[in-house]
This record gives sequence, structure tokens and C-alpha cells, in this order.
Amino acid sequence: MEAFPKLTFDPNVMGGKACIRGLRVTAGTVVGLLAAGRTTEDILAAYPYLEREDIDQALAYAAWRLEEREVPLSLP
Repeated sequence: MEAFPKLTFDPNVMGGKACIRGLRVTAGTVVGLLAAGRTTEDILAAYPYLEREDIDQALAYAAWRLEEREVPLSLP
């Protein structure tokens, strides 16, 4: 996705979920850790291969997904 260049979507990696740079760390995992009270520094220490921008992009992706809306199609 152009809006989220650090995120990859591969059906063979984590079931196609949004992953950080093809790693087996999903955007959902990162957002969940933040929601549980972990700081960015905590996450970077636990996952040393992540970058601060990865965390920012995971949050941006989550916010974007929350704005999506499904509109049912009307039947003729």
C-alpha cells in the first residue's frame, strides 16, 4: 500500500495480516502492546529489529482501518 510503505501483506506470512516490513510482527501486535500500556521504548527493546517509524505506521494503519466503512449494496 502506498500510504503505508512499511507494512506488507503476504498471504504466506501471518495469514496475510498487515506486517511490519515483512517481519512476523503484525501491526495489530504493536497496537495491542501500546494499548496494554507498553511504551514505544518498551516495544523497541523487546523487538530490537523494529524502528520507531514502524510503530508510528502501525498506529496510522489502525486509525485508517477504523475509518473504513462497509456499505451494504441494495438489491434491485
